[in-house]
Amino acid sequence: MVILGIDPGTTRIGFGVIEKNKNNLNCLGYGLLSNASTSSSKVPLSKQDVIQEINRLVALYKPDVAVIEKIFFFKNQKTLIPVSEMRGVILVGLALANIPIHEFTPLQVKKAVSSYGRAGKDQVQSMVRLILNIKETISPDDAADGLAIAICYANTVSY
Repeated sequence: MVILGIDPGTTRIGFGVIEKNKNNLNCLGYGLLSNASTSSSKVPLSKQDVIQEINRLVALYKPDVAVIEKIFFFKNQKTLIPVSEMRGVILVGLALANIPIHEFTPLQVKKAVSSYGRAGKDQVQSMVRLILNIKETISPDDAADGLAIAICYANTVSY
């Protein structure tokens, strides 16, 4: 089973793709959805670019399921609505590609990956690397979060 994990944002959307084969998890790829119209990471991604990037990921990895992080608690109220809108665009892109979608809160993801729901980014990164046997640092953090979301699904959903 191929699982696509997505960490939504407005300027940075992290993704991670893993394969679950029995009890084995393998990393197939990770990164950021890129902004075709600019090289700046401060400029929000266009909704059209996000749909195109979702289509590219689906064509490349052929995921059986997609998992996206729920917005459970948000520190910056000014970005809550834009991130929610981008999350909606991602969900539409996945739905149009006929990919089943599951959602988890950050607390659920951290608990599934590190056994501690309040784990820091460095702890999550370390556990993701350990679980997937990745030697190098996963950069950027958003990509590690995408992998963590995929691992959460693999470790918590029966199929």
